[in-house]
Amino acid sequence: MKNDLNIRDEEILLLGLCRLSFDAELTVMLRALTEETKDWNFFTELANVHGVSALVYSNLEKLKFLQFVPEEIVDQLRNSMMINLSRNTRNIEAMAEVLKLLNGEGIKTVLLKGLALELSVYGNAGLRQMTDVDVLVSRENCMKARRILMDNGFSSLPVKSVFHKAILADVGKHLPSLIKEGFQVELHHELFGAGKNVLTKMLFESSYETEIKEQKVFIPRAQIFFLYLVKHLYLHEMNNESQLRLYGDLVVLIEKFRDDIINYDLLIFAKQAGMEEILAWRIEPLRDLWGISFPGWINDFINKHYNPASINKFVFFLKSPKNNPVRNKALVYRHHLGEIPGLHRKILFLLGDLFPTIRFMKKRYNCRSGWKSLLYYPLRWGKLWYLVR
Repeated sequence: MKNDLNIRDEEILLLGLCRLSFDAELTVMLRALTEETKDWNFFTELANVHGVSALVYSNLEKLKFLQFVPEEIVDQLRNSMMINLSRNTRNIEAMAEVLKLLNGEGIKTVLLKGLALELSVYGNAGLRQMTDVDVLVSRENCMKARRILMDNGFSSLPVKSVFHKAILADVGKHLPSLIKEGFQVELHHELFGAGKNVLTKMLFESSYETEIKEQKVFIPRAQIFFLYLVKHLYLHEMNNESQLRLYGDLVVLIEKFRDDIINYDLLIFAKQAGMEEILAWRIEPLRDLWGISFPGWINDFINKHYNPASINKFVFFLKSPKNNPVRNKALVYRHHLGEIPGLHRKILFLLGDLFPTIRFMKKRYNCRSGWKSLLYYPLRWGKLWYLVR
């Protein structure tokens, strides 16, 4: 693998530690890599930018490999672990307050992404790093939930344009983020894009009940959750960024819920969501680099949609997970526009993108003066070129 893909020992070690289960063969290989690793500063920096420092420290400790790691690196990784544990604890406490408000109004709330994984898979041990909390509420209740939170001290990130206010629930992956005392929550009502509401409804209705600080909340069932996380990863990669944290989520879900995820329904739902290639290209690294075994029919599915560039793209992100310029802004723009249902909503979205508020323009183009920001409006109008490229 290393010779074919030019992956450094430090990168192989980092990749191998992004999981929760280790058999004897893998443990022997990772021990050898840990003993041979020389550039621990590079390893630690990479773990940080991939958002897996806490998980890496926990696994090095669990496998009893910390003895092979320089003391100053152990201290850095341990500090990352403690910081993340503290952050997750604060997020859980803040989320309990949100749930109290929404439950009081009879609004069902389903956890997504980081916090859902932290509670259901990572063991609520501070292993899953996250910056905010994402939740799913029904389309009928999303604006009501937003009003409730804003009436109770949450502030919204600014809406880009007055044209977007009319279609707030149809623009982007979630409503504008809500923030209170450093805690950020994002309200989603649709997960798979325009016309795929049935899968969102399935995830929402099949979720199972649990509690946070005695407040009722729901967590998605593994299979549709897995498919949603694949879609979420795909959107990140459209923007030319990706992290081992996101692939690690897929790995640990399969480790814990393999039979629930790997069955024929997975391909049926992937086809229904229009993401067969997206799924095949994201589980190929799980097979070829993490060594996860799949049944023959999954391997046939991967091979059917084989893309020789997919593993190379993964290796690119392994080395450079963030701050990469978007290669095809027109493609990304058309994708987001296509996710908006209805021609009239698409027109309102375009108008809002072409004519943002002065407040948005001042922040976007770093202008102190509103008059100066007007000079940048022609740059916004250049986005029309994206529609014909």
